[in-house]
Amino acid sequence: MTPRRSPVPHPAAWSPLAQRTAIIALATALLLALAGTAAWITNRPSTTHATATATTTPTPSAVPSSAVPSASATPGTGSVARPPRVTDPLVYAKAAAQLLWSYDTRTTSRDQQLSGMRAWMATGTQYANWAAISGQEPDPVLWSRLADNRQYATAKVTESHFPSAFKQALADDPAALTKAYIYAVTVTGTQTIAWKGGGAGAESRAVTLAVQCRPNSDCALVDIAPAVAP
Repeated sequence: MTPRRSPVPHPAAWSPLAQRTAIIALATALLLALAGTAAWITNRPSTTHATATATTTPTPSAVPSSAVPSASATPGTGSVARPPRVTDPLVYAKAAAQLLWSYDTRTTSRDQQLSGMRAWMATGTQYANWAAISGQEPDPVLWSRLADNRQYATAKVTESHFPSAFKQALADDPAALTKAYIYAVTVTGTQTIAWKGGGAGAESRAVTLAVQCRPNSDCALVDIAPAVAP
């Protein structure tokens, strides 16, 4: 049977916080707490706080959702798309999910795939978790096998939204967002995989991402949750 690309989560980079009902993580080493579902925590010590200044506090209700930007289809490294220059976390998360669910071993090496993905990551922040993002890609041996079968995947993103616990946490403490400007966004869609000889298959996909969108700056990818938040 043709090997399938299987994303590998990094549970060691996260831990559940069952009793948290607010996102205090934006001020310390915590990224998010999603009450009753999943929580995010970095493995870095809580030392310094991210700081930012703004005259207004962005809220989920003020950020419209729209289609995946066309910039996401621009070739980057190999077949890897360049990150879109957008300030809407819902739009950026859609493009990032499409990135994570797409690959082409016919035109792109694993090193090129990782190099292209790295351009999507937030820089200058203690919260960026490259290990979790890069861990979504197959190891070198599996990538080689997929390449032997000329396997590739395309993605169709259908929807993105702020998880209910994230919205509730911001309602409880709107100022928390201004400490790091990190948004939790859940994205759904479909991934289609094909390989030589006419083989193909498709499956539904869903992921919850942490996206940083600072004022007057383009959004960037921060982290990925091991579980999907509703």
